[in-house]
Amino acid sequence: MASSSSASSTPPPRPNLAFRQLRGQRSPGEFAAAVRRAAREIGERVSCDARYVGRVEAGEIRCPNYAYERVFLHMFPGRTLTDLGFAPRAAVRGRGARGAGDARGADTTYTHDRVDARYSRVHGMESTTGDEESDVRRRAFMTSGTATVAVASLGAVGLPLGGVAEAARVRGHRLRAADENEVSAVEEAVRQIRLLDDRHGADGLYKRAAAPLRTAYALLDAGTSRQGGQAVADRLYSGAGELAISVGWLAHDSGRFDDARSHYAEALATARVAGDPALEAHAFCNTAFLARDAGRPREAVRAAQAAARAARQLGSPRLLSLIALREAGGWAGLGDRAGCRQALTRAHALFDIGPSETDPEWMTFYGPAELAGLEAQCWSALGHWEHASRHAQRAAGVASTQTPEFTRNIALYTAELADDLARAGRPDEAAAAGLRVLALLDEVQSSRIESMIATTARLLLPHQRAAGVTEFLEQHAARTRGVTI
Repeated sequence: MASSSSASSTPPPRPNLAFRQLRGQRSPGEFAAAVRRAAREIGERVSCDARYVGRVEAGEIRCPNYAYERVFLHMFPGRTLTDLGFAPRAAVRGRGARGAGDARGADTTYTHDRVDARYSRVHGMESTTGDEESDVRRRAFMTSGTATVAVASLGAVGLPLGGVAEAARVRGHRLRAADENEVSAVEEAVRQIRLLDDRHGADGLYKRAAAPLRTAYALLDAGTSRQGGQAVADRLYSGAGELAISVGWLAHDSGRFDDARSHYAEALATARVAGDPALEAHAFCNTAFLARDAGRPREAVRAAQAAARAARQLGSPRLLSLIALREAGGWAGLGDRAGCRQALTRAHALFDIGPSETDPEWMTFYGPAELAGLEAQCWSALGHWEHASRHAQRAAGVASTQTPEFTRNIALYTAELADDLARAGRPDEAAAAGLRVLALLDEVQSSRIESMIATTARLLLPHQRAAGVTEFLEQHAARTRGVTI
């Protein structure tokens, strides 16, 4: 996909004078070495060099990714990102899946606050939260026509498709060619799905997300305007494919495996038509995960290996690390401990290389917590409960402190921990973890997590007289009945 913003829409970078002052008399190379040392002190790996320092000071990197943020705040305690000369995270739009030249290195995790801030800057309004209808309208300001419906349909209330694309279908008219605004809205719809899934899980989103997906493929059928050229056409194909993957993931995480398989296949076909290796790698990566969860471990291994072949030309060690974990999950499902260990070793080695500017935007969730969480799942599949529980404990702890905005993942890691502890014969600790999951389920709707915690409850029934276990089982039963206690 080409750059997500044209030169005319990207403001010129402003030099980061505050960061330059903090460097002092050290050369860019010396300062980069200090950054790498500071990263090692807190267990991070960043590939900082003189070029990166120069780009920060030139203002090309308006806001660092989360790994760099933790390192900088460790180096300069008591300061905020703003004190270091960076733009507030809520004001940074980020880069597209291929990376816009002036935005590379900016963090790409989208939050409600980012959308609210954009709306407020355009309309001169204060951001508000809690008013669901207002939230929908704020997201809809970006463009007119079909694209507005695509993004607005993801609001907290949810709107029917009923827009330009549906009207054209009913009346038998051809949808007009898409321009850059429509393509941008498709990309924004992808980000909104990922954001809402990170916070609230998949169950409440899947049906609403189908509307913007239909719109995206209607736009593909209509083509792009001549003014946009090949760059806009490439972005539309990539955006539609990424949207299919995102909707597929919502189906996957809510237990609709057949729907998920169909959406991933649709994304893969789009990638092949467009000659887009990044989209192909993403589609195969998710297909591998789905195959593991659906009880097809050999297919999981093959799909992960196909993802790796597509990803090798992209220059992202972190992407290859995640794909190696998908392969490890397949080997674990086959009971092949040696194959699983080899894939896990490769995943760790690639992860330790550190983040890269070539990392895809959709990988913002993949950090130390996700690495530990996926490894926990591998050991759990192999029946090594103690080993699995140690990794799950690390995943939940790291996620809670470093990425608290990923509520769904925190709940998932904690549910994995509860299950592993129950199987390891540690019922009191399992019940305590289970209670933490139940508290998070007030915010998260995920059939996967609900199923995991129900399994933990069944495993703990023989220990129901223990005080902590009793409380967990009572709360779980009340929740199942729809009663709050």
